[in-house]
Amino acid sequence: MDQERRKVIVKEIEHWQRSKLLPDQYCDFLLNLYLEENEERTPTTVAGRAVQVVKHASWKQWIVTFGIFSLICFIALYFNVFHPLLQIGVTASSVFTLLLIGQRNRSKNEAMGLGLIGTAMLLMLGLGMYMLQLHALDGWGWKAGLLAFCSLFWIAVGIGLRIPLLHLSGWLASFLVYAWLLSNNTESPAWYEVQLYWLPASFVFGWCSWFFHRWSRPVSAILFVAGACIWFMPELYSAVFVTEQAWLQIQLFVKIIAGGLLLFSLRKQWIAWVA
Repeated sequence: MDQERRKVIVKEIEHWQRSKLLPDQYCDFLLNLYLEENEERTPTTVAGRAVQVVKHASWKQWIVTFGIFSLICFIALYFNVFHPLLQIGVTASSVFTLLLIGQRNRSKNEAMGLGLIGTAMLLMLGLGMYMLQLHALDGWGWKAGLLAFCSLFWIAVGIGLRIPLLHLSGWLASFLVYAWLLSNNTESPAWYEVQLYWLPASFVFGWCSWFFHRWSRPVSAILFVAGACIWFMPELYSAVFVTEQAWLQIQLFVKIIAGGLLLFSLRKQWIAWVA
């Protein structure tokens, strides 16, 4: 058997083992038949691949690894004494570095790439809140402003990198900012006022879903889902922020029926936008 054909067979057996298409003992038996005496097997587990990387790493890679680890420890220990501009720069650099690494890894490992991108988004919000607390900026306006910035950034990155969940998270964060603004600028609104605060935005998102579907179906689908979420935001807002909650259950029941009838009557239109 020629070497190229044997390597193809070995790679296929290793793929079967990683995908659990055959039991491990069968795969090990087949690999023992096709592997040569001094040939190493390709690791099939994360731990095995990590051991191979460590085993074959050069001294330069060891120095770079420990240098990066030392830099991270230094920043973590002395972050509080940095100038605020330096703290912002460190945060932005960390976020964009994780974004870049995550996007590059998506082609090889989608789950790992999305995990790194999600970590970058949470790091931006977490370090932002920590810096506000560190500098005694405890007013709700600062926190709402940070969350608004994060929501716009998440929406932009979610659309640009084609990550629907991140795109939707940005809109949900913006809804939280809007609810926060309403709760701090209104006092005991009536039930119909709460409905007027939110329902027009639901129809606006529905129109935007129709408008954008000719260019991007994923964006249109997220706008449609966001509009559906806003449809029930008056009841959620009343449950959290309004002390007078009369007829809240009836409002929710009516909204569910009305929303179901609306979706059913317009099913041919909105399915074409998001499918």
